[in-house]
Amino acid sequence: MKIIDNFLNKEELLNLQNLYTSNEFPWCYQAGIDSIDTKRNDFFFCHMLYNHNIPKSNYFSSIAPIFSKLDNFKSLIRVKANLYTRTNTIEHHADHVDMPWDHKTAIFYINSNNGFTVLEDGTKIESIKNRLLLFNGSKKHHSTSCTDSPVRININFNYL
Repeated sequence: MKIIDNFLNKEELLNLQNLYTSNEFPWCYQAGIDSIDTKRNDFFFCHMLYNHNIPKSNYFSSIAPIFSKLDNFKSLIRVKANLYTRTNTIEHHADHVDMPWDHKTAIFYINSNNGFTVLEDGTKIESIKNRLLLFNGSKKHHSTSCTDSPVRININFNYL
């Protein structure tokens, strides 16, 4: 696990924040954040940028400043932006793995809030704008909601 703060320059970060928080950016509603706890009535929004070896979005080029700086990048697997809405209490989502084989995961945090990412060993990584978290996506981890911001937005990269 590695954390890199101030990953992008100020202009690159501002461009991403302005785009992903604009009323022009298309977010897709997803009922249920995880498939394990189906009794919870939760939801989130996502935007698939890349999957199955092809760009899936007209906004794919927006992430170029991020993946151009990823170390040892060989092949992109999937890139998905996630938007979680504010909840009254911090809600922990179910543990999951992104892919069942060893691969790299990078989570880029668009905005700061009191939500976090929890790794398999219990380590909590705070959602701080312009932070990049790197870890093995085949290890269990989970996200949370936030209570102090209207939304929690991150971009999840899975790659080799």
